[in-house]
Amino acid sequence: MNRPFREVRVDLSAVRDNIRTFADRVGVEVLAVVKANAYGHGAVPVARAALAGGATRLGVVDLTEARQLREAGIEAPILAWLHAPDEDFTGAAADSITVGVSTLAQLDAAAKAGVPAVHIAVDTGLSRNGVAESQWRDVFARAAGYEREGAFTVEGIFSHLSGTSAPDDVRQGERFRTAIAVAAEYGLQPPLLHLAATGGAWMFPELRFTMVRAGIVTYGLSPFDAKTSADLGLRPAMRLSARIVNVKHLPAGEGISYGYLYRTTQETTVALVPLGYADGIPRVLGPGAVVSINGTEFPIAGRVAMDQFVVDVGAHPVSVGDEAVLWGDPEKGEPAVERWAKAAGTINYELVTRLGNRPVRTYVGD
Repeated sequence: MNRPFREVRVDLSAVRDNIRTFADRVGVEVLAVVKANAYGHGAVPVARAALAGGATRLGVVDLTEARQLREAGIEAPILAWLHAPDEDFTGAAADSITVGVSTLAQLDAAAKAGVPAVHIAVDTGLSRNGVAESQWRDVFARAAGYEREGAFTVEGIFSHLSGTSAPDDVRQGERFRTAIAVAAEYGLQPPLLHLAATGGAWMFPELRFTMVRAGIVTYGLSPFDAKTSADLGLRPAMRLSARIVNVKHLPAGEGISYGYLYRTTQETTVALVPLGYADGIPRVLGPGAVVSINGTEFPIAGRVAMDQFVVDVGAHPVSVGDEAVLWGDPEKGEPAVERWAKAAGTINYELVTRLGNRPVRTYVGD
């Protein structure tokens, strides 16, 4: 059977191993974050692999993502934490989805719908979502009342680190402890306290509390600029590739792609890769973005178009049908996604997550 000519290959054994490695390091309960289609890897198969690797819960952004997992037959606890202004949580209650709440209105809606459990998000300094410190007491008081009435269980309190610096993260940990203490004044003592995701949990044992969220670590990628996946004992789960669809010989001085940002300096051969910005490949790339064809790396030649880009392969023997690997596991000789991220002025998280649906997802290691 022929391989897809555009492929995102995901190694589920890597997902399982990465979760085990993370769980062994942190020593507390692990929630695997599979939002945004599991960072582009495929929510349902990754969720199953993460649970097999030792995660006890799953995290998603909204109820639509949560329902996708339930419809696939996944019964593990699921937490969803970002909601529409007028969200109706009736469906969450029916599907036994735990709701993260950030406002009094969401708390009231959760109680009205009869959701089984809530986690209260508190803002500890990211200044994004979560209950502002000035409203902690109002929210905790009302949540405690609902819990006494049996409307739901307050199962968790959580927040999110900025990752700006070690002192900033430590200060957020102090504010999180304050929030926990204030909640206790109203009789709330939830068993699940989670502040740290991959980076914070990896670096700061004191910020692990009773649960951590496994984000980018699930996918075998490093959250640290100075540490690779291999440095952390992780394996990248994603391999992005496409088969060459055209090869042609060009004379010196020939312009390539829109705007002629690249011109050949000598007689050469170029190969056409059928991936473009419609598939999530950054249109603007600086030096460093390469593909590997038959074990040799070649640079991108010119502007990435909507559906395709060109690589200059020089005198190397490259044929139509050969596989071009954009990124994968450097330990296997494949380019690291971080090289593409650096060339695009972004981070590894964004590149894997932004991949479109045209590349076929295939799964190995199941």
